[in-house]
Amino acid sequence: MNKEAVLAELTDLRKEVPGVTESATASVDGMLIASDTDQARPDVLAALAATTLGLGKSTGHEVGMGELREVVTRCAGGHIVVYAVGKKALLVVLGDEGLDVGRLHVRSRTTVAHLVDLLDQ
Repeated sequence: MNKEAVLAELTDLRKEVPGVTESATASVDGMLIASDTDQARPDVLAALAATTLGLGKSTGHEVGMGELREVVTRCAGGHIVVYAVGKKALLVVLGDEGLDVGRLHVRSRTTVAHLVDLLDQ
């Protein structure tokens, strides 16, 4: 795995989607892989995102809606979006109230595909 390339993907996502403030990648068990964060504690963010992903997967399975793509949480101060990255990893994106969620979802498809390739190396 090339950590610099993973970090470059996170940095590009921040630059290209208005409102993205921080992001990280982690394994599904919450171990941090790489982060582009200023305020959030990366290790804590990774662990909580893994919990969010697991809960979303369980809920989707329980109600018969198929494989999880993402979990979106809207808070008073912005958004938390957790994307499944293959079967073994996740991408968590934090955004402010101005986050263009639609643009993030479109752009994240490319980021997730690149991360799957990078993490499989």
